This record gives sequence, C-alpha cells and structure tokens, in this order.
Amino acid sequence: MLKKNVPNLLTISRALAIPAIISSFYIESKYASLITILIFMFACITDFFDGYLARAWKVQSNFGKLFDPIADKLVVASTIIMLVYKHKIDDITIIPSVIIVCREILVSGLREFLIATNVSLPVSKAGKIKTFLQMVAIVALIMSDYEITKYIGVICLWAAAVMTMWSGYNYVLAGIKQID
Repeated sequence: MLKKNVPNLLTISRALAIPAIISSFYIESKYASLITILIFMFACITDFFDGYLARAWKVQSNFGKLFDPIADKLVVASTIIMLVYKHKIDDITIIPSVIIVCREILVSGLREFLIATNVSLPVSKAGKIKTFLQMVAIVALIMSDYEITKYIGVICLWAAAVMTMWSGYNYVLAGIKQID
C-alpha cells in the first residue's frame, strides 16, 4: 500500500514546495539564494524520483500521469516568474523566459487534452534535455549575484528556450498525429 503511494506523495510534495520556493525569494539573509536553491533542488529531485519509482515499482497511476507534469510546469513557471520579478532575469533575457513559460502551458494543455482521449504523449529526449537546461539555468540565475553564474544561467536559459521550441514543436506534431 505504501509503495503504491510514494510516487504520488513525491508529486504532491513538489507541488507543496512551490509556495516555499516563492516565499524564499523574500528572505532577507545572506543565505537566501542557498535556501531557494535547496528548495528548488528538492523539487527537481522529487521530479526524478516520482516517475522513476512509479515505473520501477510498476505503480503508475492516473493521478501521477495527470499531476506530475502539472507540478513540474508549475515549479518551473513560478520560479522563472519570481526570477523576473526579482530582476535576476531582465532585459532581453525575458524573451527565453516567456518562450519557456508559454511552451509549458501549451504542452500541458496538449497533454491534458490527449489524456482525456486516452492517448499518452511520452516525454522526448529533447524534453529531457530542455528540463536539464532549465534546472541548471534556474539554479545559476538564483545565484546571479556572481557574474559567472549569471552568465552560465543566461546561456543555459537561451539554450533551454531553443530546446523548448524544438521539443514543443515535436510534441505538437506527435499530438496532431495522435488525434488524426
């Protein structure tokens, strides 16, 4: 019984981490960035383990199929929005941020539509690369008080935006094929 619920509990814990991530941006401390990174990394780790454990233990659920990608998108989108709000992402770097957030909304909507028609849209290799680049970009941008981390964050954010467009395009094509 417990084994069956662990992946879903990890998904729920990731969703519950979102208010903590947002709140951590308001901490007035020299450790604020570290706290934000730790909470964000916790969310990233649960993203890996919920799916891994569900597959390994053969306890995939409709709840997980529906809410895992939603939790993922909300963690990324809310963190990017806070980075923009706190001016850690600014000027022209807002462009890849908008691309990423809009793609997350588009692909989430497509996934939800396809789930309703009993069609699944598996995660692609490009989608996994995009996720990795987003995570590196977000962590680096949280630490953007240092010039090198801001530079790494901006490069990874633009690379993530390119992979976002590529994987989003592939998902839309795959979704259209599934509908036909």
